[in-house]
Amino acid sequence: MDDAERSEEQTGEECTGISDTAPLSSQTDFPGLDEQKQALAELNDRYLRLAADFDNFKKRTARDREMITNLANERFAVDIIEVLDNFERAIKADDTHLREGIVQIQHLLSSQLQRHGITPLDALNKPFNPAEHEAIAHVPSEEKEGIVVDEVARGYRMHDKVIRYAKVAVSKGK
Repeated sequence: MDDAERSEEQTGEECTGISDTAPLSSQTDFPGLDEQKQALAELNDRYLRLAADFDNFKKRTARDREMITNLANERFAVDIIEVLDNFERAIKADDTHLREGIVQIQHLLSSQLQRHGITPLDALNKPFNPAEHEAIAHVPSEEKEGIVVDEVARGYRMHDKVIRYAKVAVSKGK
């Protein structure tokens, strides 16, 4: 008995002469495999380019947003520096016109703030509104209960958003 017959008897299988370690298929067994590999490579390349483009877009928009913020802050700073200049002039001036100068500076600062969309909140003699006011005291008064009778610190709104709540004293009634 030769080796092939002996091997066949031991395993119970017929020897075909094909090694178990041979590749299961070759490229000739699957028509179109090269085209599929090429299509996959193209899709992968498109995906990588799209991911890189999106990453670049995020970086560019972040840079643009930072630049816009810096420009807005710069404009505001230039306006505030003008107010600071007027304070320095008022300090150097004589005391006879000091009050008048400070009032003018206050008007200048108010107009600069309004130009940037910052407006004061009116709170005095109005009903308490927790969306605009912060009650720091309840005091007895001739006013109805819940009416703002004193404004300790003025509140401000920037466009439609309250940026500082008015600190107020609210009436408890009589």
